[in-house]
Formats: sequence, structure tokens, C-alpha cells
Amino acid sequence: MIAQLLPPGPRGRSLTGNLQEYARDQLGFLARCAREYGDISRFRLINVRVYLLNHPDYIDYVLVRNNRNFIKSRRTREQLRFLGEGLLTSEGDFWRRQRRLAQPAFHKDRIAAYGRTMVEHTEAAVAGWQDGRVHDVYQEMMRLTLRIASTTLLGSDVDGQAGVIGSALDVLARRFSGPKSYLLPVPAALPTPANRRFRRAVGQLDEVVYGIIRKRREKAEETGDLLSMLLEAKDEETGERMTDKQLRDEALTILLAGHETTAIALSWTFYLLSRHPVVEGKLSMELREVLGGRVPEAQDMSRLRFTGMVVKESMRLYPPAWGIGRQAVAGCEIGGYGVPAGTQLVMSPWVMHRDPRYYEDPETFDPDRWATEAARQLPKYAYFPFGGGPRLCIGRSFAEMETLLVLAAIVQKWNLKLAEVGRIEPRPSVTLRPEKGIMMMVRRR
Repeated sequence: MIAQLLPPGPRGRSLTGNLQEYARDQLGFLARCAREYGDISRFRLINVRVYLLNHPDYIDYVLVRNNRNFIKSRRTREQLRFLGEGLLTSEGDFWRRQRRLAQPAFHKDRIAAYGRTMVEHTEAAVAGWQDGRVHDVYQEMMRLTLRIASTTLLGSDVDGQAGVIGSALDVLARRFSGPKSYLLPVPAALPTPANRRFRRAVGQLDEVVYGIIRKRREKAEETGDLLSMLLEAKDEETGERMTDKQLRDEALTILLAGHETTAIALSWTFYLLSRHPVVEGKLSMELREVLGGRVPEAQDMSRLRFTGMVVKESMRLYPPAWGIGRQAVAGCEIGGYGVPAGTQLVMSPWVMHRDPRYYEDPETFDPDRWATEAARQLPKYAYFPFGGGPRLCIGRSFAEMETLLVLAAIVQKWNLKLAEVGRIEPRPSVTLRPEKGIMMMVRRR
């Protein structure tokens, strides 16, 4: 029998619940709920009741042990509806089929072969940097990772369209951030300014992706990348290949998810290194000792131990996927509390990764913490920047290698320092973007 007891949580207003305080500071609100109400708490956004889970066992229950009882949350589905039925948004048997088709493109041997391309694109991207110039590192990383994702996974260079893609992504991100994004959605058919901007942005992305698909169909050659595999894939029962719409959904998902999260991880890493020169110096020393002036390669990853710890610690403090949402299909029980069918659940790496029960001095950027016995004994879901369970990010190994190699290639030759005083604020939308970019002065080593 399912427990009837409901978890504790903050009192809200009669009509809007906790919407105002949540919208004002999403990250701070979730952190306060965890701190004040414990491992499971409850709050309300207008008519939507949300449970926040802040314990590794509860997260494991939702993402792994009972994963089939939970689908993507309503808000996530609304945010990512423009992706169609891609890997991020599809469910059930269709999702499992698409995952099987895409998995070979992320095999470790194939990913290792992408390493050289990643470094070549990085060197080309920074070749135009001038000593003493100020750059928005977030925008620089967005352009770089977009080019890497498009060439390695889709076999097409979209460098000339990076500006269009970036502008479209900005429109999409702003649609899903701020207080208005929690109100009842305005019908998409209404010609409001916001709806027109949204449709135009999606249309611009469609033009890019359908263009890639059209060119690849015309060439009809096997290049071994993800798009080639999807083009060749056949339905086991009907023998039919994917339609252009199905290809569009998967290609757009990979193009966006495969570059923005990595760009964000790199941007926050450069930000943290600039604020912690001792760590930056230790990183630079390791790169000199291991690489000896040559470009990094995939085979160097196991030797660049401190570099890997820097990336891991950066993603602890600034996880690009700051919140993971699920919705209960059937009623269940978590932590002794009843979870009715339809309940929206939130699991936040931002909150979990800063829990003092698992991390000493959790607000401190300390890559060396990952070499300690305490780190080796961490519960599995005390750290989960890539999600977990069957829906663990399919590109995890790709992203980890890309982040490490790009970081090594840049830090080996360049020193990046913040060009502005003060803390850069994160803006939690679909991902954890820096609010106004990250302006940094680049100095050649």
C-alpha cells in the first residue's frame, strides 16, 4: 500500500504557490528546500506540485531501479518539444530503438578516433587570438564545440552558420527562463511576438539540419559518423528507413545537446581556473610534463590525471545539466512519502553536488578532492552531471574526452584571465549558461 504522508516544504501563496520565489532564484530556492526540509521536499508552482529529491538512494530509485515508472517531466517536454521525437524527448520502445541505432557511433574506439579532429578544430579556433585581446570565452567555446559536433557526428561543417545557430539558441533559451516560463503556455498558434520569434528560431535550425540531411542523401556515401548510421538504419519489422523528419529530430538533438553542454562546461572551467591561479599553475605544469609541447591526443587522457580532476570538479560546481526532471507514471513511495501519479520530480546536480554530507568545503573549487579516499567512497548519485540509468547521456564519453582535450590544447598555449571584476552569475534555463557571457583576456604563454 502506498504511503499517504506528503513530504514537507515551504508554504506558498494561495494562487501561485512558490512560483515567485522559485522564479526569482531557482538554484537558491532548491538549495534552501534541501537545506531546510531534508532529502525530499515538496513545493507548488501554480497548479503543478513538485517533489525535490536530494538523496543518492532516491535519485537511484527514479533513474535506475524503478526507471520505467518515470518519464521526462512535463516542463522538460514543453521546453524540448521543438526537438520532436529525438533521443532527449522520446519515450518507451521508440526511444529504446533509437538509442540502439545511435549507440555504435559512441563506441570508445570510434570516439578515440574523433580526438584528433577535436584538437585540430581547437587549434584553428584559437589561431586568430591575439595576445592581450579580450574574448567572450562562452561564445568562443559555443562556436568551437558546434563545429566539433557537426563535423564528427554529422559529417558536415556548419561553421558558416554558427551565428544563425547561436542566435536561434539564445531565443530558445530565453523562452524557457524567467518567471513567464512557468505560467500556462500561450497556444503556439497565436501570433504573439514571443511565438513568432520562437517559430523563426526553430525554422532557422530546421533549415540548417534539413540542409545537412539533403546533402548527405545526395552524396550517398558511408562516412562512419552518426548521421551515416541513422541514414542506413532500417526498421526491424518493416525494413523502412528513417524519414527526413525522424532524421531531423535526431540530428538536431545531437547538434544542440552535443555542443552546448560541453561549451558550458569549458566556459565555467576557464572561469574557475582564472579565480584559482594555484590550480591553474598546477594544471599548466602537468600539461608541460606530460605533453612536452606537443598537441594532446586521446591516448593522453589516462596520463592527464589532474586535468581530468579539474574538469570533474568544474562540473561538480557548475553542472551544465543543473536539474533533471521526471514525472511519475503510476503512484509509488519514496522515502516513506507517497508520490501520486503525475507528480513532477526534480533531481538537481547543482544542489546534490554542494551537499556538505558528501563534500568537505563544498563551495570550494578543489580538484584534488577527487584523489582522496572520500571521493572514492562517494555514493553513486552524489555526483551525476550526466544523469544516470538507461537514459545516461549517450554522449558522455564523447563529452568527457572533448572537454579534456580542448582544455589541454588551450591551456598549454594560452593563459585566460577574467577581464571583469566580480562573480559571473549562472542563468538556469535548459542548461546552466553564464548570464552575460564570460569576458576573458588571453595571454600567450
